[in-house]
Amino acid sequence: MNKYISTLVVAAACLVTACRTDIVYTKFATIPSNEWHVDSVVRFEVPITDASATYRTLVYVRHTERYPYQNMWLFIRNANHCDTIEFYLADDRGQWLGNSNHGFIEMPVLLDENRHFPDTGTYVIEIQHGLRDTVLRGIADVGFEVLRVE
Repeated sequence: MNKYISTLVVAAACLVTACRTDIVYTKFATIPSNEWHVDSVVRFEVPITDASATYRTLVYVRHTERYPYQNMWLFIRNANHCDTIEFYLADDRGQWLGNSNHGFIEMPVLLDENRHFPDTGTYVIEIQHGLRDTVLRGIADVGFEVLRVE
């Protein structure tokens, strides 16, 4: 057992030192009444001061158990590009994925592991849900995070 724990500690230390990340931007937008309307766009203004750096970008979705589906679709737009992503919030047996805390489940979704911003400045990121529901129940917050990877 001690050998197993020692191996885990060494592996974790290697991971931490092998790839250091610094948070450049992190922000959450609250969805009023936990009901995300299809025409409601969440907007983030991300300041980038180093165009030569490599970044990791993530979207976070905090939801309650009222969320009615296993998966979610999002439209993610910036100045001249729109991505459509699908990810799962629950497994095949209906168990929520992500971290549970005080009645909310937070699901981080990796958008890009090696993102390069072409210039410094403020980048506007807009996120909108892509489901057919006019009102998507159970969504509490949507977040966006940028990490500098070294």
